Amino acid sequence: MLQIKVYSDFVCPYCFFGEVVLERALAGIEKRDKVDVEWMSFELRPEPTPTLKPEGKYLQTTWKNSVYPMSEQLGINIVLPKVSPQPYTHLAFEGYQYAKKHGLGEKYTDRMFRAFFQEELNIGEIDVLTDLAAEIGLDRVEFREVLESRKYKEEHQQALKHAYEDVGVQAVPTFIIGNKIVRGLLREEDLRRLIKLELEE
Repeated sequence: MLQIKVYSDFVCPYCFFGEVVLERALAGIEKRDKVDVEWMSFELRPEPTPTLKPEGKYLQTTWKNSVYPMSEQLGINIVLPKVSPQPYTHLAFEGYQYAKKHGLGEKYTDRMFRAFFQEELNIGEIDVLTDLAAEIGLDRVEFREVLESRKYKEEHQQALKHAYEDVGVQAVPTFIIGNKIVRGLLREEDLRRLIKLELEE
């Protein structure tokens, strides 16, 4: 079984691109059942670091010069969410730990990206996260309890520590494909080629 670990943050547009590109790359792999994808937590701006404002110069410029041209090139529908300031993602990631234990980690990750970057939902709010979790088949009441009690807070903190200290992740997305570390976004065909090479080894 080939392990692919992807370090990402739900409020990073390049991570959303990475998720879609990885799915496209895997769709062209004959041995898809031999590949296990695990999404790994990473916070670009953990509390109390202030998060960015969509109306601010930095995001306006980055999206105009980089994100929107890339979305057009990749054919991925994306918008700069109007949620201001951008949400912290620790609660979404604590929910992810719960989703992963119920075999819905990949589905949950995809739903978070689309909720934020296509529907402009505030994924820092418990009500929003609970609705999204229920949509993908998680127990609404239990999920809310998990977030309100911060049941997975410690587990999430350990996941961040692993990303920062053990792996040394400094930017996302970062892919670990077998024994290879890839920092940043690869083209679909390059990602597929790399996955095939690792499968052959």
